[in-house]
Amino acid sequence: MESPFDVLMGTRYVSADPDRAVCELEVTTKLHQPGGIVHGGVYSALAEACASSGGLAWLAGNGIAVGVSNHTDFIRAVREGSLRAEATPLQRGRRLQLWQVAITEAQVGLVAHAKVRLANVRDTPSTPPTSPAEEAG
Repeated sequence: MESPFDVLMGTRYVSADPDRAVCELEVTTKLHQPGGIVHGGVYSALAEACASSGGLAWLAGNGIAVGVSNHTDFIRAVREGSLRAEATPLQRGRRLQLWQVAITEAQVGLVAHAKVRLANVRDTPSTPPTSPAEEAG
């Protein structure tokens, strides 16, 4: 489940089942924007990773869940600490899923909230295309 991007960001997958997923992330200065607070993209990426892990668990080996829409609201600024993302499903269907994600920091409380739309991709190629021509073909 862990990707190279997760390693780069420091995302830890705590748990994932069809009805709830939890991820954590230690805030470091590498995740700051120039103003010295966590970059908004970190919250968005953490939300999508967490929702996707729950969506993948719900599919139970019958495909993968990939993000197609991510609306993340930034509520409070964070400079340090540990972020915890908790994702729960709002809707799950044959083609799409919608998950909500609450991101909290222990000392601050709710710092971001997201809705992540996932596509259920059931026919995945064994190897990804290597060029745009192969992808189109």
